[in-house]
Amino acid sequence: MSGSKKILIVEDDLRIAQNISKGLQEKGFETEIAFDGKIGLKLALHNDFDLILLDLNLPVLNGYEVCSEVRKKKPSIPIIMLTALGETEDKIEGFEKGADDYLVKPFDFRELLARINVFIKRNHKSENEQHDILKIANLELDSESKIVMRDGQNIELTPKEFSLLEYLIKNKGRVVSKADIAENLWEQNNQQSLNVIEVYINFLRKKIDKDFTPKLIHTKTGMGYILKEEIEK
Repeated sequence: MSGSKKILIVEDDLRIAQNISKGLQEKGFETEIAFDGKIGLKLALHNDFDLILLDLNLPVLNGYEVCSEVRKKKPSIPIIMLTALGETEDKIEGFEKGADDYLVKPFDFRELLARINVFIKRNHKSENEQHDILKIANLELDSESKIVMRDGQNIELTPKEFSLLEYLIKNKGRVVSKADIAENLWEQNNQQSLNVIEVYINFLRKKIDKDFTPKLIHTKTGMGYILKEEIEK
């Protein structure tokens, strides 16, 4: 790892926070711990971190509130939520508030480390990529400013919706399966992840397709989804 990456751990369980911090430091990361949501938010907004590990059930401000506030000021910092809640609805709410990933306790430290490395590498890669605007029909996606326009109108997307649309537009004209999406955006491939993807495809359809033509997101039954401007017959 070139240069030491700094991770903020917002976790009120002292033992868990210290174990994560110790494990990450042994892997070459710098860490800082906050034991409640208010302190975590303050640290996140006033310091430069490469990634945030955010517990959901926190004193003062909960993880959803912290995540939402961080996203307003720092849209590109990766946020991994750590929580005992593993229901699909909880995951969707976390993603809606701006989380990039979701790890259910108890988890294996090796899995956490793998997820962290994925986001660190992805951010490093995007920082070095040439600024580009992705287009299909009358839809434009600016990967740097995170702005999406359809027919001249600004479309507000959550970070997870944006990532999904970006993945689809980069693969426009090609059928991508739920498994493809799960492995590339969710870093996991299980039934719960596949259910979440279906929900997010519907979210995207309502925002970028419902009131516009031509329709861009098409379902290939039994195969997956394809982004193209041809009208389905």
